[in-house]
Amino acid sequence: MFDWYVLGAFVGYLAVMLGIGFFFSKRQESLDDYYLGGRRMNKWVVALSAQASDMSGWLLMGLPGAIYIGGFSEAWIGIGLLIGTYLNWKIVARRLRVYSQACGDAITIPDFISNRFRDRTGISRTVAALIILVFFTFYTASGFVSAAKLFTTTFGIPETIECLGGMSGYSLCLWIGAIVVVSYTLLGGYMAVCWTDFIQGSLMFVAIVLIPAIVVCEAGGFASTVDQLNEINPYLQSLFTTASTGRAYGFIGLASCMAWGLGYFGMPHILVRFMSIGNPAEVKGSRRIAMTWVAISLAAATVIGLVFHLYLRQHGLTLADVGDDPEKCFMIMINGIFSSGFLVRVFAGILLSAIMAAIMSTADSQLLVSASSFSNDIYKKLVRRNASNRELLVVSRVAVGAVALAAICMAMNTQSEFFKVVMKMVSFAWAGFGAAFGPLILLALFWKRTNLAGAVSGMVTGAITCFVWKFWLSGCAADCPIFGLYELVPGFLLAFIVTVAVSLLTKKPSDDMLKEFDAVSGNIPMTVYLAKVREAMRGVLADDKVSAGEVESIKSLLDEMPEEK
Repeated sequence: MFDWYVLGAFVGYLAVMLGIGFFFSKRQESLDDYYLGGRRMNKWVVALSAQASDMSGWLLMGLPGAIYIGGFSEAWIGIGLLIGTYLNWKIVARRLRVYSQACGDAITIPDFISNRFRDRTGISRTVAALIILVFFTFYTASGFVSAAKLFTTTFGIPETIECLGGMSGYSLCLWIGAIVVVSYTLLGGYMAVCWTDFIQGSLMFVAIVLIPAIVVCEAGGFASTVDQLNEINPYLQSLFTTASTGRAYGFIGLASCMAWGLGYFGMPHILVRFMSIGNPAEVKGSRRIAMTWVAISLAAATVIGLVFHLYLRQHGLTLADVGDDPEKCFMIMINGIFSSGFLVRVFAGILLSAIMAAIMSTADSQLLVSASSFSNDIYKKLVRRNASNRELLVVSRVAVGAVALAAICMAMNTQSEFFKVVMKMVSFAWAGFGAAFGPLILLALFWKRTNLAGAVSGMVTGAITCFVWKFWLSGCAADCPIFGLYELVPGFLLAFIVTVAVSLLTKKPSDDMLKEFDAVSGNIPMTVYLAKVREAMRGVLADDKVSAGEVESIKSLLDEMPEEK
């Protein structure tokens, strides 16, 4: 029987999200507003938005599913992510916020890379934008798969049943989720995404803590839960033994899980959050908020995967009885625990909306970053340099639709095991970004000798390595175990080595780049550096080859720059 109470809660939640998008659509005055919220986001919004957009449906579906199968040993992924989150906030956040504004007021990651290395050819911007478009399509597809699983499970819609126009239940649910995400991304831009992420992050936090707590209480408390899990499988709570096989966790498995933390240094949708914070001094407070949220959330998601074994036992069920898909465990427990009564089912709908919140909070950020990369870094720089802000906003919204459509096509490929499992798509996209951008971001921020040739070589190496390792070499893992290593590890290491090597073997950075680096590092006063930048910009204005649009942009920047004292 269709559950109208849960549907009502879903509709109410989605209406609020769309309302926020509509509200902020009236407040977009420039591309800087649309992509970075005018660099005026507060520490709470930045912290929860960064972590909510980070975790996605993976937190409530992918990780619990992996824990259910492999036991506590899969928690090494969470440990790696926790360490990576802290290091990203600690060493990257503040410096990227300052540097991105100092080098041409960059509003996207490709923008920052191009400005940082004074790329007049546009090659670094184009390569970075293409990498973002490719890997975010995989990442967004994982969100749409999560949405389809959520709707089919929540409303009891068989995935293979024919619905509108002969469309399967799975396909219909996938389209509904995609349309909602795309709608409010198109409406409100960055500020809408951040504020909805703030709300969604709060909702996710409540749901992910509440459900495992209820199951543990029903099991008789923490001690009883531990004893019962040992009865089901003595390896479930082992940190060094895989529960599904009973084998000790080897170096390859441990390194692969911990390596997830490396991915943070190259995540465009997280890095732009650092660039948007209003005051760099607030990064420290924002880091504390983010770390509290992510530590508790990862721990709770791990417990969800473990106690699902107890939930099935308490109800006399097997995994096959509930669809044979461990990634649906959180949804199954919510529906089972809050199973009857008007208010109870409405509350269940609100909790289930937390999963939609996790999906939306990441998918919208990915779509927005993809759109900004295409419109600002490809269309404006390579196609129409004189494009107005209004035209670029239109192009951005078309790009959102195009990326979403490509992701939907991927997600509808249910015959492929790769596209059916959320965890597999997320891990591949995570590896791609971490390998392509992670080493470069670290070197660009902290090593002044990095140059354009090294940057481009490193990005290409990281991206290609992930594809080759994942789709060709990993199939040889049975014969050569090293190929079972998570593709992020070889991709990150090779990209780092290539970036350093090529930078050392080619022309050193210009004096202008070195002085900018020193200014950001505090080695020379920023006022002295700004005076030199101002002089250079006035020289550019005198060039007859500069377009009218570029002249206006430079004049605007000059007006905003403080005068020397």
